[in-house]
Amino acid sequence: MDRKMLQHLFFLYKFILKLLVYPQGKNKSLKHMKYEYMMGKYTSEELQNTTIVFDFEGGLLRSSSLFPYFMLVAFEGGGVLRGLVLFLFYPLVCLLSKEKGLKIMMFICFFGIKKDKFIIGRSVLPKFFMEDLGLEGFEVVMSCGRKVGLSELPRVMVEGFLKDYLDVDCVFGRELKVVCGYFVGLMEDHVTTTSCSLINDRFKEMKSDSHLIGFGSSNKSLDHQLFSLCKEIYVASEAEKRRWRALPRHKYPKPLIFHDGRIAFMPTFLATLAMITWMPFGTCLVLLRTIITIFFPYPIAIPILSFTGMRGRLYIHPNIRHILNKPSRNKTGTLYVCNHKTLLDPIYISMAIMKPVTALTYSLSRFSELISPLKTFQLTRNKEKDSKIMETLLNQNPDLVICPEGTTCREPYVLRFSPLFAEISNDFVPVALDANVSMFYATTAGGFKFLDPLFFSLNPIAIYHVKFLEKLPSANTVERSTIEVANQVQKQIAQVLGFECTNLTRRDKYMILAGNEGVV
Repeated sequence: MDRKMLQHLFFLYKFILKLLVYPQGKNKSLKHMKYEYMMGKYTSEELQNTTIVFDFEGGLLRSSSLFPYFMLVAFEGGGVLRGLVLFLFYPLVCLLSKEKGLKIMMFICFFGIKKDKFIIGRSVLPKFFMEDLGLEGFEVVMSCGRKVGLSELPRVMVEGFLKDYLDVDCVFGRELKVVCGYFVGLMEDHVTTTSCSLINDRFKEMKSDSHLIGFGSSNKSLDHQLFSLCKEIYVASEAEKRRWRALPRHKYPKPLIFHDGRIAFMPTFLATLAMITWMPFGTCLVLLRTIITIFFPYPIAIPILSFTGMRGRLYIHPNIRHILNKPSRNKTGTLYVCNHKTLLDPIYISMAIMKPVTALTYSLSRFSELISPLKTFQLTRNKEKDSKIMETLLNQNPDLVICPEGTTCREPYVLRFSPLFAEISNDFVPVALDANVSMFYATTAGGFKFLDPLFFSLNPIAIYHVKFLEKLPSANTVERSTIEVANQVQKQIAQVLGFECTNLTRRDKYMILAGNEGVV
């Protein structure tokens, strides 16, 4: 066989292999290439002038199952019963086609949910989307100047995340039907319901002024109308996606500071099964832990609680041990200033010093006050009234615990401190707190706050870190303004915990997560 014949056979082999690996389907004019080629083909300047049309699930997420995201919507938006129904129907969903399965899950999750009150797409899902992003796919999408996202999920689930965190210019997803302001759980038959004329009008300028490329997964259909406008399409195979690394926190395009919801883990089917199996035992354990915390003395309660999974880690700076051990007959009490993780902050501080403290709280529910083993005093957020309350209490000898953040923050950040504590006293002990949970978060912005301590006790394992820090030198608290003192304490606590300081406040948190100022 001569050399020319070998060359013809080689080119024929390459052509057949290309048809097998990258079937063209309807878009026969498009080039389907591996996504790695894109990064080497274009310069950074060229990519900034490029518009990328990407498939959200196939091009960014590492997991192939959409069940966890629907479970989050069902559990957080509809309650435990709706989440249980979705869990029971999921084996049937797996037996049906992908399209029918999506329709069933969407009906269960959204039927009867009020459209105006659906904020899970901005308050709950971004945390889990961010943790599921693949670093490789993320770098491909973020390298382009303009971004258009396509999704099989309802647009209300993904639009908030894609626009707020990835700066996506436009999002096309499934549209849910609404009757009298409520979702009815029905959707359109295709991924997008936008007409051809609207798509052409929206992207006419992009198509003429910049180069359009597509990005998705090789196991998904790329027949979407927007892909037909692309000159090239880059794909990632399932084998490649399995090797994708999780996006590191320091590469997040926007810091993830606030998020809501009770579930603290990715609720895959097996993880949800474990949660459902745990619930009967956890409910009994909640009752036991609550009784022990309220009625048992600390020397007995601490080892029993530790045995049941509620553990603590204690660190005390050597220079303040004498303050913690001072007798209770002193004329004035000690003011403990700490960051805020859960409603149980004062209880763990009290256990650490082995004597009761008085908790200064904001907007504490009647139920939480009823089951609290400590004395609590409600602050009014009125500076003059709160100052009088704190001065009176300190002169009556009790040890006080105050959280100047005014609200909780789950992520490794410390919110801006109110300077009120520095105006009352320049003699206080900073305390750094951190709480680790395994199944449920013990805080909420949009749910029932009176359940916060119960959800903390519902965790199989929960660990509290309590660190008593060195007091600030008297010169720092006398010569500086109260705002400077508050900022210094905030920075001191953040450094010990490895957290970051922010200027965000309680109002910012509630505006982001609940759309209000957090006024109860």
